[in-house]
Amino acid sequence: MKSTRRGFVGGASALAMLSGSTGAFAQKKYSDGATDTEIKIGHCGPYSGPASSYGAIGKTIEAYWKSVNEAGGINGRKVKFITLDDGYSPPKTVEVVRQLVEQEKVLALFQTLGTPTNTAIHKYMNQKKVPMLFVATGASKWGKPKEFPWTMGFQPDYHTEAVIYGKHIVANVKDAKIAVLMQNDDYGRDYFDGFKEGLGKEAGRIVKTVTYEATDPTVDSQIIQLKDSGANVFFNISAPKASAQAIRKAADIGWKPVHYLNNVSVSVAAVMKPAGFDNAQGIITASYMKDATDKQWDGDEEMRAWRAWMGKYMPSANQADANHIYGYAVSFLMHQTLKKCGDDLTRENVMKQAASHQKLRVPLLLPGIFVNTSPTDFYPIQAVQLQRFKGESWELFGDIMHAEST
Repeated sequence: MKSTRRGFVGGASALAMLSGSTGAFAQKKYSDGATDTEIKIGHCGPYSGPASSYGAIGKTIEAYWKSVNEAGGINGRKVKFITLDDGYSPPKTVEVVRQLVEQEKVLALFQTLGTPTNTAIHKYMNQKKVPMLFVATGASKWGKPKEFPWTMGFQPDYHTEAVIYGKHIVANVKDAKIAVLMQNDDYGRDYFDGFKEGLGKEAGRIVKTVTYEATDPTVDSQIIQLKDSGANVFFNISAPKASAQAIRKAADIGWKPVHYLNNVSVSVAAVMKPAGFDNAQGIITASYMKDATDKQWDGDEEMRAWRAWMGKYMPSANQADANHIYGYAVSFLMHQTLKKCGDDLTRENVMKQAASHQKLRVPLLLPGIFVNTSPTDFYPIQAVQLQRFKGESWELFGDIMHAEST
């Protein structure tokens, strides 16, 4: 596949380019968390608990800011990145975010992870008028600037992604009988609503839906129920730990449906390998990022630059874990946003710059996918491509699909 890159320079040179001064700025303006020498960014994520595999994202972000600081910082300022463990527990998220905002006085929150956890701080952050940028969840609620002008998502939203799966099933699976596993929270419901919309008048083909709690030790009983429904299609709306269990259990009991897996669980290292590669063959998902296990990117300039960066800053990390690519890419976007702020590091200007990216090429997004935002569009990425698991990696197929988010 031919890349549509335009002048991207990878690795350390890219960081150095972003870190340099952008010329003469207007009078310096600061909110809490910014000074002549420092930009203080807050983050929390699940370093423990049921979603702890996502802790790899926070560790990647931490390494990214270290590399930025070594390259000179952003317009001469070093980034102080404060990351705390919330265990994927909404009450804990509220506690640590209050600490970040009221005690640490961060300029902004960045990449806080999880739909239920971000929901718990959504109104608080907007009341405090503190940027809550590029949150690590695809819930459609993060793209509503009229109601929540201080919150912006990053990845394609779950609703739109699920619409695509529903349409693909209608077009490609004859006599579909669909079973759905769904995490019992806003994240699961967002996907499920989009899925039904994509199925349209075929929504009656859903023959069984079962839920699980994020804290459940296994989803084995749910998978047995789904198989017993007679379904030949499985839409798997689950986080990595449950996804790996579901894939393995389906194989153990001889259930072989056409399997659609939500994008949040595509990591080869965190999901497919624990599930067993033999058990994962043929699973379909949507993607918007390059995968380090896909050999088509072996000679790719961006992938080579990322591997070199990983070798220097995260030498012991598993490069097959897609969370590291995700963390690097979203950090680049935050880096670019802060760079554009110049010497106006007010919270208002941070949001203004976040909402003014046009056809921004973020390294490691799939060719043809760009970041676009505006004051009325808080969905940075609105395109995906389908991929199928084969061997020990994902293989892309079909065209890039652009969808206006709902």
